[in-house]
Amino acid sequence: MAEFLTDVKTLRERARQEMEKGPVTDAYGADLDRVIQVCNEALATELVCVLRYKRHYYTATGIHSEAVVAEFAEHAREEQEHADKLAERIAQLGGEPDFNPDTLTARSHAEYGDSLDLVEMIKEDLVAERIAVAAYTEIIQWLGDKDPTTSQVFKELLAQEEEHADDLRTLLERLPRDLAERRAD
Repeated sequence: MAEFLTDVKTLRERARQEMEKGPVTDAYGADLDRVIQVCNEALATELVCVLRYKRHYYTATGIHSEAVVAEFAEHAREEQEHADKLAERIAQLGGEPDFNPDTLTARSHAEYGDSLDLVEMIKEDLVAERIAVAAYTEIIQWLGDKDPTTSQVFKELLAQEEEHADDLRTLLERLPRDLAERRAD
């Protein structure tokens, strides 16, 4: 374990060096370029999820759709908040958030999904949430203590993605029997 630096004079001198790096100091232990790339992949994932949830919100129909579309709207809003947090962190690290629509789906962990069937919409969203849970868990483990702030961002996103997955699982479980039978497919 490295010795704790208590020399205030040295701390002050180091803080004045490379000020253009903002919060990234010599104490930053991760591969900065790779962290920015991973954050941009997660940003793409969140944006694809926003678009999928919005599409599902506007295209879901049927007698059972009312409660489901409310969940889609809430999840779309929260996924947009995730995207904003990731874009902010990328900028803090000196990177550029990548919002390029031409490459968005290629960089995303999750797929877009374009079903018009309510049960299939819920399934598509649940799969995407499970992908985010797995990916963000892996990212947190990969970061370890090398970038505690980015790790904390992903921990916050992970908690909400787990909540989304639980919400969607619950929606599937509460569907009427005629729809639930299709769910088993």
